[in-house]
Amino acid sequence: MATNSLKITTFPDGTTTCAVRSLAGRLLVLTGDLATIEPIATGDERMVANKALVHNAWAYAKHELEYRAAVEDDQRKSHRKQADEHAAVAGGIADLLDDLTDESATAWCSGCFIRTEHRKVRGKRSGVRAHVCASCGAATVGCAAPQCDHMATRGTGSFRIPRYCAEHRHDIPSFERATDTVEGPEDYEKLLKYDKPNLSRATKLAAAGILAAGMAVPGGIAAAPAVGGAIGAMMGYGGAVAANVGLAFLGGGAVAAGGLGMAGGAYVVAAVGAALGGALGAGITNAYVREDKSFDIEKFRDGVGTPVIVTRGFLNESSADWRAAVEFVDRRYPDAPIYKLNWGSKELAALGALIFKGMGVRHGAVAAARMAAKASKRAAVKLGPVAPVMIAADMAKNPWHTAMVRADRTGVALAGILTRTEIPSYHLVGHSLGARVMITAARTLATQKGAPRIDTIHVVGAAIGRKGDWRTLNSAVSNKVHNYFSERDWVLRYGYAVAQGGSVAAGLAGFGTSYPNIVDHDVSHCVDGHSGYFANVEPE
Repeated sequence: MATNSLKITTFPDGTTTCAVRSLAGRLLVLTGDLATIEPIATGDERMVANKALVHNAWAYAKHELEYRAAVEDDQRKSHRKQADEHAAVAGGIADLLDDLTDESATAWCSGCFIRTEHRKVRGKRSGVRAHVCASCGAATVGCAAPQCDHMATRGTGSFRIPRYCAEHRHDIPSFERATDTVEGPEDYEKLLKYDKPNLSRATKLAAAGILAAGMAVPGGIAAAPAVGGAIGAMMGYGGAVAANVGLAFLGGGAVAAGGLGMAGGAYVVAAVGAALGGALGAGITNAYVREDKSFDIEKFRDGVGTPVIVTRGFLNESSADWRAAVEFVDRRYPDAPIYKLNWGSKELAALGALIFKGMGVRHGAVAAARMAAKASKRAAVKLGPVAPVMIAADMAKNPWHTAMVRADRTGVALAGILTRTEIPSYHLVGHSLGARVMITAARTLATQKGAPRIDTIHVVGAAIGRKGDWRTLNSAVSNKVHNYFSERDWVLRYGYAVAQGGSVAAGLAGFGTSYPNIVDHDVSHCVDGHSGYFANVEPE
């Protein structure tokens, strides 16, 4: 099937080409297969250099082929819709490139958050007056706010609603202050202060992470389709499934719907190498912190040496009793400054309530987990693995999933904050899903040059699967990752395992990896439940 400007050709060896022809006759040819994240691009110089065009055209090709192969109606409708949207964006950008002039303006781009050149378009063929960002390839237009010289993203067609830049949409607090730092993490709110009024309240930050209906993705590369493949691969999928899984999570929407929202948690940051110290990182951090009303970093005490950040997981997320957690830190770092991280109270409370409402610990965990797993299995049976974006509604019924998504988001937000502090290194301590937060934060920081180093991590009862590529975690610390696990942790043995389709938690059986910086400690002899770690474990 072909559109007016895009044509797909498949070959017996599995290779696919997608040809994009502009109104003036310019030609771009993309070559790869369904497992290809970045296709080989040849043809017109302008078209090859435009990242938004390349990635949208390739996304069209993938969804078109998935549409042809799909059997279920829901799958076909989903792929048809996404193929058509990406084709429209690619075709529109191709036509804009016909009308590029030598006139340009240097301004901040709301598509990639970079101050760069924007070349002017005169709509002789496309019928559109716009600019094209030299960095991300997005179509841009001057911000509609009075006396603002930043560029807003725009579609490739006509529009009636005024377009505002990322500052005036409150996508980011500030372009200029994106690299500002604060003395310590307790001052993080200073980084989130908006410079400009919100003139476009209809623009939702959580929806800004995908290319859809002609709007350009923030992210420095306007490459949601390509990043989707990278994310899917990091999540353990292969081939076309990887791209679809990644894209689903990129645009997964609200936490309650099981999506990773704006930037897809740690997967996106690791996949695209997003500069957390820059405007993109500020946008990601701002998004995640603002949507979690319980997020807070409290400086508990001053001290000497490397600071410790400690957080907890569900079962004690709303408790004012931090005694066991602080005593755990004191036993290892008696003189260190301590920061308490609060997060995700809504998701954690919902998970705890479902598991323990009117039940014993073990039986409650089993019952709740089976309910959660059943919701996920219904979706999987209905759709198969190639259309996970359609699973979101059912995943909302999985409290483990939504809480883990929140943990991933919190870890990314914490990394973004730590990157912009003046403290060179930290120790991280986390329990349960709080352990997941700390692992995500460390792995995210490891992708950033010049970011603060994590000296040591202590995780207890870690609610994260033991299987995975732990290379980035191993390299994320200067010292060690100490993982304290208990085979008598019934919440992880039953609740986590059933809800996660049989996955074994690192907090139940250890990571079992040969990486030298990751050390497992079996504390089954002194911990007989999910809440017993902080009080009974002697940290290394």
